[in-house]
Amino acid sequence: MNLDWSRKALAVSLAMGWSALAAPASASEGVLEIIPDLRLVALLIVLFLLLVPVLNRLLFRPLLGVLDERDQKIEGTQERAAQLGQQAEAELARYEAAVRAAHAEAERARKAALEVAQTRHAESVAAARSESAHVVESARRELTGALKEARSALQAQTRELAQEAAARILGRSLS
Repeated sequence: MNLDWSRKALAVSLAMGWSALAAPASASEGVLEIIPDLRLVALLIVLFLLLVPVLNRLLFRPLLGVLDERDQKIEGTQERAAQLGQQAEAELARYEAAVRAAHAEAERARKAALEVAQTRHAESVAAARSESAHVVESARRELTGALKEARSALQAQTRELAQEAAARILGRSLS
């Protein structure tokens, strides 16, 4: 608190000193002095040399300290942002890899299910063909048996009819 007050007092006294030194120059009556008064130059040099360490201690060091601290905070924040960016990229890469793996697994599962379905379909088609072949074969056997019976019956009927026809033609019985 005391340091703050002393800084303000120093600033006010410096401002008053500068204005006092500037007053005679501005009060001159249109006369331009090319060579300044040596006492004034010496006083300004002494004031400058006295103010440099004071301003360095009270103004420049704290200001530069604040600026350095700000730069360090900015660098720290930038480093943290870079780290977070790298972590985000790593997470994104992991996520994309997981998505690719999930897609690949889903594609493998789809292909496996498709192969199973095709195998089952082929098996059911083969079973249906086998069953239909058995049914056709059974029907052929039945038809062959029925055809033989029909031929036998027709042959028997043909003989009987032939005998009857011959008996009618001859007018007598052949048996």
